[in-house]
Amino acid sequence: MAANRLKEIRERRMISKVELARKAGISPNTLDRVEKGLPCRMETKRKILLSLGFDLSKKIRFSHMIENIKSEIYKFHKTDSI
Repeated sequence: MAANRLKEIRERRMISKVELARKAGISPNTLDRVEKGLPCRMETKRKILLSLGFDLSKKIRFSHMIENIKSEIYKFHKTDSI
């Protein structure tokens, strides 16, 4: 069972489990299972993150940035060894 910080984040924002489940459009039981680290669909994770106010587009841009950095490092090492 994978640990996650969902419960910690929810409690820090002083949101009840029932309130977050309602905002995310999922059942409180589903939220409970996710908080315990049990598997769930990607769509469920997306709903929870959006209802907590996370901007998912920033994550995409960040991972794109990491790929660009990896690519630049690869190019640097490739030209450095020639």
